[in-house]
Amino acid sequence: HWFWSKTTGISAKSVFDALGAKTYFINAEPNDININNNASPTHIEGLQALVKETELDVGFAYDGDADSCLWVDEHGKVVDEDAILYIYGADLKEHGELVGDKYVYEYVEQIGCRIRGEQFGHIIFSKHATTGDGILTSLKMMKVMLAKKKTLSEQAALFKIYQQILKNVRV
Repeated sequence: HWFWSKTTGISAKSVFDALGAKTYFINAEPNDININNNASPTHIEGLQALVKETELDVGFAYDGDADSCLWVDEHGKVVDEDAILYIYGADLKEHGELVGDKYVYEYVEQIGCRIRGEQFGHIIFSKHATTGDGILTSLKMMKVMLAKKKTLSEQAALFKIYQQILKNVRV
């Protein structure tokens, strides 16, 4: 069972329904003032509660234009982009599709990287799109979850979080 939220719910629902998923969605009606009102990655509490109460496998929270997505595992815990990048990158590595050595940066610049992203849910799969696409990212992660027969929490547990510092620079 999968769940998503916000205005892109209609598009996402069509995609997941076509794939045979049982889906639920909330807060999918825009109010023309604030497309992220009480929903989306900025207000994920409702999604967390629904996933836990309904015992869903995973929840997706898309922003209004669906270029980003955050995930909630089956326990209602938020799984951010760093963990998603790790899970998908580990899968690419397992299948021999990930380059990783001391010349990675130069190589990526020459040929373009396979995947890139940031913590707020924008992941770019360069092979398929030139911008972030939350629905595509959801599909990619579901493919990994189904292939490995592991929950999102099981896969995210392998990801080790290190402290980060955010420094704003005046330009």
